[in-house]
Amino acid sequence: MPVSSSLRTYQAAHYGIHPNQLSEGALATIHSLVSAGFQAFVVGGGVRDLLLGLHPKDFDIATNATPEQIKRIFGRHCQIIGRRFQLAHVYHGRHLLEVATFRAPHQEQSSHSQTSAHGMIVRDNVWGTIEQDASRRDFSANALYYQPQTGLIWDFANGMSDIEQKTLRMIGDAPTRYREDPVRMLRAARFAAKLGFSIDDASLAPIPSLAYLLKAISPHRLYDESHKLFCCGHLQQLLPLLQNLGLLQHLFPFIDEGWVHSTLIQIAAKNTDDRLQQGKSVNPAFFYAILLWQWQQQLTQLELAKGEDLFPALQNAGIKVLNLQAQHTAIPRFVGQTIREIWDLQPRLAQPKARIVPKLISQPRFRAGFDFLWLREQAGDDSTLGMGSWWEHYQQVSVDEQEHLLKLLDRRKAKAVAQEKATKKSHSKKGKAKKTSPKQDIATDAVLNPDISKS
Repeated sequence: MPVSSSLRTYQAAHYGIHPNQLSEGALATIHSLVSAGFQAFVVGGGVRDLLLGLHPKDFDIATNATPEQIKRIFGRHCQIIGRRFQLAHVYHGRHLLEVATFRAPHQEQSSHSQTSAHGMIVRDNVWGTIEQDASRRDFSANALYYQPQTGLIWDFANGMSDIEQKTLRMIGDAPTRYREDPVRMLRAARFAAKLGFSIDDASLAPIPSLAYLLKAISPHRLYDESHKLFCCGHLQQLLPLLQNLGLLQHLFPFIDEGWVHSTLIQIAAKNTDDRLQQGKSVNPAFFYAILLWQWQQQLTQLELAKGEDLFPALQNAGIKVLNLQAQHTAIPRFVGQTIREIWDLQPRLAQPKARIVPKLISQPRFRAGFDFLWLREQAGDDSTLGMGSWWEHYQQVSVDEQEHLLKLLDRRKAKAVAQEKATKKSHSKKGKAKKTSPKQDIATDAVLNPDISKS
């Protein structure tokens, strides 16, 4: 078959890559496509990560078979998806593999190929050759094609050298490629943080001035991208990079710039990274709750200043925050509900009555709410009243010791209420009480003691 003069091939085994490192589904899918007379390769991040000694879980496949031809080969085990970028989902048991047809450059507007006035690709279903497909890949490190049956790695874009030099380089003219798909800027930052690569100057320089193009991306797609950012396992390095490149503010425009560098964000990012590196799962709702916490607290205070009671103020603020954020990253309803439940648990966990402690622990979001409280406490937030440590201890002791802790908790609470009443009475006698409406007095008390708002 004709190949580009720039093609370099490498023996995968010389780099420690063998077919048994691929999933059974990837091998079977490639075998079926080749047996039907088509080309088929593992492409992209799976090849890159194998070369770096990592253990990728997913393997994407590229082929010269069209989606309809792929469907005919795999029948009911295949589903064609996508309108903007059509590809095939092939199911092997419980595992899903993405099989994409080689793409060609966009020569003209048609029913298969469309770009916006700003150069963004809005439809990309023009089929081509493997050489053309390589030129359409984003970074050279992602443009390597591995054929397990021949044992060869095909390299059209000098990607092997860039991987060895730990360099992330955009294929083609970087500004043009970012305009074609602005999400590539987020991918550049994510890959650089995840892989420990440096972004080459020509690929890095245009990003701050083109970051505004993210506004043209659908909020649903940006939510998916934010999920990938949070779950990349290197959030500590990624967040400041996103901010320095001007990308973060287009995802989360309402958060203060300094908040990204706060102790709570840093601790939460480390905690998230640690969990992922230990093979544990993370819920994107949790980091959303952390990232939007300061903003939610600011709006809560505005609600309290209007005379609203604490819990309605918390709920109103939470709804406003999520509705506004959803205009930029379309948070799914069930994720938004989880975020609000985590927030609503904070005052309940910080000042619980002994009799409701068992009920709080039995709530589905207790663990997430407790983890949130614990991280706030570790970050030096005094409003937790030290209850993060209390809950941690309570969950570790025997039933008898728990009963003792609950008795002490009631005494502590009674003492705090008595001291508060005495202070208010003293201020009243001295005529120093603030001139506020009854509702504002209740709201102020509720900040100090959430249970007052219920009495």
